[in-house]
Amino acid sequence: MSTSVLAAVGSGGIVGFMLGLLGGGGSILATPLLLYVVGVTQPHIAIGTGALAVSVNAFANFASHAIKGHVWWRCAAVFSLLGVFGALAGSSLGKAMDGGRLIFLFGVLMVVVGALMLKPRKPTSVKSRPVDLRMCFVTAAVALAAGAASGFFGIGGGFLIVPGLMLATGMPMINAIGTSLLSVGAFGLATALNYAASGLVDWWLAMEFIGGGVAGGLFGTMLATRLSAYKNILDRLFAALIFVVAGYIFYRSLASTPAG
Repeated sequence: MSTSVLAAVGSGGIVGFMLGLLGGGGSILATPLLLYVVGVTQPHIAIGTGALAVSVNAFANFASHAIKGHVWWRCAAVFSLLGVFGALAGSSLGKAMDGGRLIFLFGVLMVVVGALMLKPRKPTSVKSRPVDLRMCFVTAAVALAAGAASGFFGIGGGFLIVPGLMLATGMPMINAIGTSLLSVGAFGLATALNYAASGLVDWWLAMEFIGGGVAGGLFGTMLATRLSAYKNILDRLFAALIFVVAGYIFYRSLASTPAG
């Protein structure tokens, strides 16, 4: 197995492992790993390829949650359908932006996600809301915004979708996590297809990345049960990793900026 294949499979394994272990946030590492470990030279190809890998992994995890009865199907379908329009608009804007500037903004996003990961995640008591006009408008607005952010940066966006679903519908967190995965997969697929239309997806590399992600996800999920008592510590360690990667992105971005 060549070094490039090992780098792709290993990087995918890291993303899948983090997703399985922590339940979210890991997909934000896909683009930096593709750029700085696998060696993809064009930011847009890294984003398009990473979006496809994130989509496949999300659909796989969605199936697992659906079997366990964690999915609110009507909410999942409506949120995904609306959010796909946002993802198509966001990914079109991302394709049109200079790659270096887009990666710099991606670093800013990583800092935000890292800060959110520092907050202990506690089960939240929520009350289901009646399906009325207000709920429909809130759901539509959150879906479009989450989809646009997901498409623009080429990420899963679960850290936005889960609280968004809880805000709009009042569903319990476990249901929001399961339901969100359909949207994560749909947004990632819409983004990947939009990028693919411009020749900005490396399909073979995506398959290697996905293969590593599936294996890593299985291992991370098994380990998560044993380490559940240390979740807050793991979140803080992962946040520290995100800050380090974000710092490296800023360094590379500034180093590549012409002087003067």
